[in-house]
Amino acid sequence: MSEPRAQFPDEQSGDGTFERQEDAFRDPIRAESGRYHLYVSWACPWASRAIVVRTLLGLEDAVGMTAVDPVRDERGWAFREGPGSSRDPVNGFAYLSEAYTATEPGYRGRVTVPVLWDIRNKRIANNSDDDIMRAFETQFGELARRKLDLYPAEHSAEIDALNELIYETVNNGVYRAGFATSQKAYETAAFRVFETLDLLEERLSRRRYLIAAQPVETDWKLFVTLVRFDAVYFGHFKCNLRRIVDYPNLWGYLRDLYQIEGIAQTVNFDHIKRHYYMTHGEINPTRIVPIGPLLDLMEPPARENLP
Repeated sequence: MSEPRAQFPDEQSGDGTFERQEDAFRDPIRAESGRYHLYVSWACPWASRAIVVRTLLGLEDAVGMTAVDPVRDERGWAFREGPGSSRDPVNGFAYLSEAYTATEPGYRGRVTVPVLWDIRNKRIANNSDDDIMRAFETQFGELARRKLDLYPAEHSAEIDALNELIYETVNNGVYRAGFATSQKAYETAAFRVFETLDLLEERLSRRRYLIAAQPVETDWKLFVTLVRFDAVYFGHFKCNLRRIVDYPNLWGYLRDLYQIEGIAQTVNFDHIKRHYYMTHGEINPTRIVPIGPLLDLMEPPARENLP
């Protein structure tokens, strides 16, 4: 039997554990209309976090956005005309890798989304979804069409703590399970995913949202994984103890968030499924894209009576 091949060999430890690379560019982000352009993929949960916050705050006029093609090949993320994607209107890049090498000649890390491009300085300002979200939430208020506090000061410590747990065990946990190249590494990650989902299911039995009376940053960080879970992570990444639809509270909570104005338009299941199933050749060598599952995300969530 041949040795299992890692999807991203440079991010694989000796015991088969996926170790995600650090974000390469983390310059400070200063609120200024028209200065930045956001490069995203509708398929990527990390990019979707930035898309969601941009949508919720109504920053479309202040920060432009371009989506790449969902199928990433050996040349990386590409700007192609297609449903939901387009060519790059800012720099004329054919591939997102050009933004990275324009910023750091000889860049050798993995090219990731989101990318916040600084139009004035002609370089990547930041490729950390955490930084981009937080900057939009806390610094772009004067440019926002809608006033929402997604990082309220009175809840900041709880937001930061729950963010860390959800990132380590759920957001990145599904990737640690899916990209594992040993049974032990896979099982360790997969069981941790469901340990946290079980905790969140119990927490959401007592409250409508995770922390406050309205969704905050943490809710949206969890949302982007939950909305992909049954379509991708359950089967493709082998996180298959339970589906989200098997959790009454998480399933209702997911629908509740999805039905907030504008959010459904940030979810593109065609891009999501084509990206994962056609791009991860080491996991799905046939590149066949499943036809399901059927998910009624517009079913009434019935959570209005929870505090």
